[in-house]
Amino acid sequence: MAEVRSRVRGFLRNRWLVFVAAMWMQSVAGVGYLFGSLSPAIKSSLGYNQRQVASLGVAKDLGDSVGFLAGTLCAVLPLWAALLIGAAQNLVGYGWVWLAVTHRVPVPPLWAMCMLIFVGNNGETYFNTAALVSCVQNFPKNRGPIVGILKGFAGLSGAILTQVYAIMHTPDDAALIFMVAVGPTMVVIALMFIVRPVNGHRQVRPSDGTSFTFVYSVCLVLAAYLMGVMLLEDLVGLSHSLTILCTIILMVLLLVPIVIPVMLSFFSNDDESAYTALLTSPRREEASGSVSSEEQEVILSEVDEQKPKEIDLLPASERQKRIAELQAKLFQAAAVGAVRVKRRKGPRRGEDFTLLQAMIKADFWLLFFSLLLGSGSGLTVIDNLGQMSQSLGFEDSHIFVSMISIWNFLGRISGGFFSEIIVKDYAYPRAIALATAQVFMAIGHFIFAMGWPGTMYIGTLLIGLGYGAHWAIVPAAASELFGVKNFGALYNFLTVANPAGSLVFSGIIASGIYDYEARKQANHNHSTLLGMVSDVAPALKCEGSICFFISSMIMSGFCIIAAALSLILVHRTKIVYTNLYGKPRT
Repeated sequence: MAEVRSRVRGFLRNRWLVFVAAMWMQSVAGVGYLFGSLSPAIKSSLGYNQRQVASLGVAKDLGDSVGFLAGTLCAVLPLWAALLIGAAQNLVGYGWVWLAVTHRVPVPPLWAMCMLIFVGNNGETYFNTAALVSCVQNFPKNRGPIVGILKGFAGLSGAILTQVYAIMHTPDDAALIFMVAVGPTMVVIALMFIVRPVNGHRQVRPSDGTSFTFVYSVCLVLAAYLMGVMLLEDLVGLSHSLTILCTIILMVLLLVPIVIPVMLSFFSNDDESAYTALLTSPRREEASGSVSSEEQEVILSEVDEQKPKEIDLLPASERQKRIAELQAKLFQAAAVGAVRVKRRKGPRRGEDFTLLQAMIKADFWLLFFSLLLGSGSGLTVIDNLGQMSQSLGFEDSHIFVSMISIWNFLGRISGGFFSEIIVKDYAYPRAIALATAQVFMAIGHFIFAMGWPGTMYIGTLLIGLGYGAHWAIVPAAASELFGVKNFGALYNFLTVANPAGSLVFSGIIASGIYDYEARKQANHNHSTLLGMVSDVAPALKCEGSICFFISSMIMSGFCIIAAALSLILVHRTKIVYTNLYGKPRT
């Protein structure tokens, strides 16, 4: 009995249980992706026009991205308390919207509805921050896969929630708003005491590689399954009984990863303490006993200042050898008092930064603007996919929306996977994977601009994969360069780049050019409408590849600039990744 209790306690403290619970929480966290399905019910019930609905959409984007408060609270409060605040915001915000739409309460003015949407969607930032902070701290040596998988499930949550809603089989469109208000709240409250740091860095096991492979396999099966179900529903149509069966299979696939912590806790005899020694820093073990740990950290900073610049141009093996020799000389000199070690103000890259400390570093802003240009252009395509497909002659854009959601998910998974290989096997900066994704996006935008046959299929593939990869690579790179202690605040500041880029690219460039081309076509084809009153004139509609030619070419150029910024970051941070992931000398 004592052994059973011990194993149960070990199960509850297992970092893989935390990771699986975070995956489940992220599976319902992306409520913002459902706004396109919520807005018709709000528009028809409250009598809003398209401009008013667009205002609600802006409030939704702001709520999804302004996470400064969530990042701060996750740093000062227990994570369960921060998650409870997020769940309360989700319930109050979307719950009040549901009450207004169903006329159970007086309809608030538009500004109040915007505030309710903002508050409800802002709860998502607490879910994202708590999941990422806890799992990055529990898996400090596997940040790429962890961030990629968690952000992937957040991106897939819209498709998951839509599939769950399909089994309700109700003609009441407002029922989806009720599900969004109650469903995620219930899931988060059920999991909020599980998602937390559990000293996961002391739970390294030889089977971790196999466990990640299993999770990746589940992710690929889940993506393929959802793609198949979406295609069947769009092209063939499924009966209610088959829809229920498909949803049950979906739930089973989501539950499968729980076998990892169960197997490790109840069917494994490995003692986690046996692997703690693997985590000891080789540099500190090799350091002279007469040099304090504080001096060791300062000396490592001295290396960056005193090493000749030509060392960075040497091959990796020779560069590591020369740096190690310089470190040894500084350690020896400091031990005998032959040199006075200078004290640097503030942390060095790879240590824990506060947000203000990070904001005075060039590397932080290179990462921010690279994300702004890359993800902002990708979000512009996602937001305008309906108009883009219609301009190229497709009457129904739903299939492309579903496809780009799946590619977005796979981009997040593969971005974390391949960037982890780069840093682990080659000790090379993770930003090189970001630059590669941005080159793919530049090609995708160019294909959209050309309007060739198959453009929508190839373009959504490249843009979806590239956009998704940003959200696996950037948070992991930020935690490596600026530490995990204040990761919540750093991550939520970086996410502001997403709506900022979309505001410029979609709200100003793409929409302005589209309306200009639509007016040109309207003046050419319907000259008799020039004298009509604008209230009765038909909505402007643009046809042909010209509608998004200029804006797509502009965004392709911005992606090239983003890739250049990422390459500059690669050059500046090579030494950081050598210190973090470089193989110790034998």
